[in-house]
Amino acid sequence: MDKEMTLYEDLQWRGLIKDLSSEDLIDKLNNEKLTFYLGTDPTADSLHIGHYSTFLVAKRLQKAGHNPILLVGGATGLVGDPRGTGEREKADAKVIQSNFEKLKAQVERLFGIKCVNNYDWFKDVNYIDFLRDYGKYINVNYMINKDLVKRQLEIGISYAEFSYMLIQGVDFKHLHDNYGVTLQIGGSDQWGNLTTGIEIIRKLTGEEVYAFSIPLAVDSQGKKMGKSEGNAVWLDINKTSAYELYQYLYNLEDSMMEAYLKRFTFLGKSEIEEIMKKHLEAPEKRIAQETLAHEVVRDIHGEEEYQKAVEISRALFSGDIKKLPADQIGKIFSKVDHVDIKEEENIVDFLVNGKICSSKREAREFINSGSIYVNGDKVDSLEYNVGRENALDNKYVVIRKGKKKYFLGEFIDE
Repeated sequence: MDKEMTLYEDLQWRGLIKDLSSEDLIDKLNNEKLTFYLGTDPTADSLHIGHYSTFLVAKRLQKAGHNPILLVGGATGLVGDPRGTGEREKADAKVIQSNFEKLKAQVERLFGIKCVNNYDWFKDVNYIDFLRDYGKYINVNYMINKDLVKRQLEIGISYAEFSYMLIQGVDFKHLHDNYGVTLQIGGSDQWGNLTTGIEIIRKLTGEEVYAFSIPLAVDSQGKKMGKSEGNAVWLDINKTSAYELYQYLYNLEDSMMEAYLKRFTFLGKSEIEEIMKKHLEAPEKRIAQETLAHEVVRDIHGEEEYQKAVEISRALFSGDIKKLPADQIGKIFSKVDHVDIKEEENIVDFLVNGKICSSKREAREFINSGSIYVNGDKVDSLEYNVGRENALDNKYVVIRKGKKKYFLGEFIDE
């Protein structure tokens, strides 16, 4: 954060404030030390890049002296929140618990934030008491006017998902009573749930608490960055490698760079302005993308993994496949066409049988023109055989056809 800006001004400049429950919150953010919380449901065993944006807001508040708590919704994850597009499938309790444990470990490692589970205080709640103690204080008209509920009402919403915002409101009340929480933050699609907690606390205690929402992280097409959109980039290195994360960030469009540097890094205003100035002078150098990739990969996975990702990228760009780490080849080429190899085979037959070339004639033409590479080496003979002796890690064969088209051959033990 640049010295000339307050915390709130910095959040605004970065485009990280959408809704604010009260103007009084501005002074509290700038001058007080608040205990606040953000929540996520354990519907997956890892956070993704969409979550990362919100968690960085928590980190910014933490750096300014505020105290964060993460609520992982073991209870709310079993119910499911309205998406506005249709009912969620019923969650498996064992999967939800397993996911909670993995998310807790991930968040504590990446962000150093205290983690709680709302299942701990909901598991013994009596249903009648819940309706009397909380349901009496929230009007149905209030609930159905919330955006996601209103949208889902048009196609049908279960009583369970309709009740979700009331449960989240009670979460705020519990954290307020037991941890001194006076602020909740979350994505803009959660605004109805955030304000329900404020309403419950005000009606039951007369006290004022606060919330602000954060614009959702979206890609260049305006789609939410998350698993529901099918474009998840995971923070778990076993689900999305550091190289894949690096490539994802490095290949983002120029039009997204300034917004992403503000949202996904801790670089200051003057630093980002200088980076964008250099980037616009020579966009082909992808200075902004490289900076973004460096900041994010290093923050999530560390400098060593970032350097590995850069080395892999350089090896692929130069065609020097043998420099790639053998244990990552399967992951690096996981999205290219895959060819199973059962036994040694002549290169022409291999290209045809693996559907890399449409015919033996085409295969011979590509070989004779020097356009077929195996593990980075140009194939210059029609007598070349693809066998285990030229496999990487005694398993993989990387085939390049032309300048950029890759295939991954893998020896299969029968």
